[in-house]
Amino acid sequence: MAGAYGGPEVLSVINVAVPEPEPNQVRIMVRAAGVNPFDYKMYSGVFGADPERLPLRLGVEAAGVVTAVGADAVGPAGPIAVGDEVIAHHAPGAYATELVVPASSVVPKPVALSWEQAGGLLAAGVTAVHALEAIGLSEGETVLIHGAAGGVGLVAVQLAVARGATVVATASQAKHDLLRELGATPVVYGPGLADRVRTMAPEGVHAAADLVGTDEAVDVSMELVPARSRIATIAGYERGARAGIKLLGGAPGGDPGTEIREAARLQLTESAAAGRLRIVIADGYPLREAAAAHREIMAGHTTGKIVLVP
Repeated sequence: MAGAYGGPEVLSVINVAVPEPEPNQVRIMVRAAGVNPFDYKMYSGVFGADPERLPLRLGVEAAGVVTAVGADAVGPAGPIAVGDEVIAHHAPGAYATELVVPASSVVPKPVALSWEQAGGLLAAGVTAVHALEAIGLSEGETVLIHGAAGGVGLVAVQLAVARGATVVATASQAKHDLLRELGATPVVYGPGLADRVRTMAPEGVHAAADLVGTDEAVDVSMELVPARSRIATIAGYERGARAGIKLLGGAPGGDPGTEIREAARLQLTESAAAGRLRIVIADGYPLREAAAAHREIMAGHTTGKIVLVP
């Protein structure tokens, strides 16, 4: 929980009573909670610093075991019962040991996934689906994915390859082997990026997804992709707004893509269950060390997802 606005030092763990679920709600014993950039942006001041909003409960996704259900607790996959292993998203306040969420936020956890993988699947996954839908990616096209080794990026790469697209993926050199394993053509970001991409995609780039939020990602995308309507960003809002490209997500001015993201949840769990989607976990921290987890994700060099384990 964030008791003030600032850096990770404002975070603390406090004890609060967990209510019984009301109709159409379920209570979950959390086994893992995903850490996402949105979480630290909530208290950093990026989205404003209204003192009336404090304290802020953090987190939007969790995996765990259902411990109680309210009347008519039916999720997207059907009725929910005590003992079910589930994933919850959207789940405000997911940094917790126990959590009450709407039944509509709960989907079954694939047996094939660890708790850590399940806790880090959906926020990145639905964002990746939204990005690919927003840029209209189709079979046979070439897409440039910036920040391809992050939590969202690794899912986006796999989904784009599954669509039959050619994926050129930016990442540091150390992450290139993993991206090749997932079917992408990796490229190092930095000066000369546009020329390197042209070499790898001589027939041109049809669409681009900026998943890192740098000026370079937006500028290179605009240089290579003919139609700005086929460029989207999930992080570079200020630069993206000036450029006239699509802004995605919950930040001011972004398209939340609610219907797309909600529909994507069962698609993602089905793909994960069938082994078609690999969820890479970069690191795990105890809940009490959430500040350290945030410092790591803020550094921007993780490969895959960071999770908290209560």
